[in-house]
Order: sequence, then C-alpha cells, then structure tokens
Amino acid sequence: MGYVRIVNATSFDSASEAGHGRATHPETGAGAPDPGRIVLLTTSHRVAPGLLSWPAWQALHAADRVLCADGAHPQLPYLREAGIPVEEASPAAEELIDECTGGRTVVVVATGEGEPALTDGLARLAGSGRLRMPELELLPASYDLPGARLLDLVQVMDRIRAECPWSSRQTHQGLAKYGIEEAYELVEAIEDGDRDELREELGDVLLQVVFHARIAEEDPDAPFSIDDVAATIVAKLIHRHPHVFGEETASTPEEVKEHWLRTKAQEKRRTSVTEGIPLHQPGLALAAKLASRVRTAGLDVPPPPGEGIGYELLTLAIRAEAEGVDPEAALRAAARAYRDAVRAAEEVGA
Repeated sequence: MGYVRIVNATSFDSASEAGHGRATHPETGAGAPDPGRIVLLTTSHRVAPGLLSWPAWQALHAADRVLCADGAHPQLPYLREAGIPVEEASPAAEELIDECTGGRTVVVVATGEGEPALTDGLARLAGSGRLRMPELELLPASYDLPGARLLDLVQVMDRIRAECPWSSRQTHQGLAKYGIEEAYELVEAIEDGDRDELREELGDVLLQVVFHARIAEEDPDAPFSIDDVAATIVAKLIHRHPHVFGEETASTPEEVKEHWLRTKAQEKRRTSVTEGIPLHQPGLALAAKLASRVRTAGLDVPPPPGEGIGYELLTLAIRAEAEGVDPEAALRAAARAYRDAVRAAEEVGA
C-alpha cells in the first residue's frame, strides 16, 4: 500500500535550497548539469479518478518528486493506492527549476484550474535567457470522452433546480411552451445557415430535455432521470436500425424508412398509419405527415372532397410531400420573401 506524504510549501523550499543551488545563470557546455524535466500532469474531472493513461502512470512512478498544490485533489487517494508519494506544495517557477537541476524529474499534478501562475512563470523564465530550462512536458493523464460535457450540463441543471427561485418552481406543463419556441428557433437557425446560431439553439433545445428530465426525477409515482431518457432512445435506435445492429440490409434511404416504420408499428402495436401523428402541430406539417404515412404504406387515398382554402391547402401539402418538398419550409421561405418585399415598400414610402 502506498501513501500520500503531505508537506507544506516551505519544506519544499528548504529541500530545494539544501539539495541544489539557485540556477541564476545559464550554463552550457559539456560540464553543465543536466537541467532535468518538469511534467505537468493534467486530468479531466469528467473521468473517474484513477483512470489514468499508461504514460501518466509511467511518469508518476519514474519521477523523483510528485507535487500537488491541492491536498484534496480527487486523484490523490488513487495515487496512494499505487504507491506514489505526493507532496502538497506549490513552488514558484524558479524553485521548480532548481529542484530539477542534476537530471531530476518533477511531476506536478495540476489542480482543476490548471497551474497558470506556474506555467506563466516558466514561460517568463524561458524567455529571459538567463536560466537553463529543464525539459517541459504537458502530459494529459485522462481525456474527455465524446459527450463528456453533457455531465457538466446535468450538474449545472441540478444546482439550478435546487437554488434558482424560478427554475425550482417549474413544471412540465409550464415549460411546454418553451420547448415549442426553442424548436422553432432551431429551425430558423438551420434555414438561415447561421452556424453560431445553430450551435446556440441546439443547446437551448438540449436544455429543455435535461430540464424536463430533472423535473421528472422528483415525481413520487413514476420518476425517471436523464440516464433513463438516454437509455430509452439508445434502445429505440438500436431496435429501429436492424440494418446497422442486426442482420437486415438497407442500401437506400427508402429501405431505412421502411425498417423504421415496420419496427415502430411492431413496438406501438398500432392499427392505423395515422396513430402517433400529433394533431396539434402546424396545419401544413400535419397534412404533409399524413400524406407521408399514406404514401409509405402504399395506400391510395385521395384528398376528401370539399371546398374552401383548407381543402386547397391540403391538396397543395399532399402534392408537395409527393414531390419531396416540405410545405412548411416552402411557406416560410415565401413568407420571408414577402417580409422583405414589405420592408422594401416601407422604405420607398418613407
């Protein structure tokens, strides 16, 4: 069993001065002492402590000294188990250079904020030319996996839900309108082609998902969490993609859609292709969705007889869907063009 040896910064200063003289001038040539090596070891708080890379463990075991300014660093218990002695110390840059003189290697386990004072100090000394600098190495000991920042979002949402007077009182019903608004803003960002806006709006939509999941955790009868939400969609995606995760084959988007609809019908045990279509969505989108279901199912159902704008719009929406055109998007594009024409007319009138 290893241990963590805790010392203060003054003991580090004493050790440096006793073992090595101050490196106050550059030394070169065959007789110059080896300046040694400084390794700044960084870890991710989004990865479980102790899960370090093999190069990181090699550097830790081979080091002459291992330092950490934070005695409560989450990695320290695991370094203890691995037999790595760690000293709690935060030396200045020049003190650290002195400690390395003679070919010694010092590993600095970076805190959550990094070590800006130390790295800035080392950069200044390296630029001054008055010291012979040790080899400097930044060694990432653990990396964020794709999606790791989602853990930050969950933690932030937990705190907001607990401490924010507005967020702590929200319900699924109260948030419903925001979900609709954010979805429309996302569509607008996509159609405008603004990448920065797209990134922001995707975050706003994601917030709605995490917010609702956090509220659902508090349900006394049927609670669920964001992990349950993710597990549900993962299972659904795998089941509805047998051509990826199973033995089915699909070489065209149409075949993929057939797999999707077939497995969805099996899951939902629906008796009509119209089941599951939300009737509260915008009218053109609703008409196009119905037309899509009818066409995909191979049914021949003409528009119902009737007169008036509604039936005319229905016929146009069915035609647009058959031609591969989203009638909602087409109407929005036309509406924007009309808006521009209105503004131009206003400018002429002014």
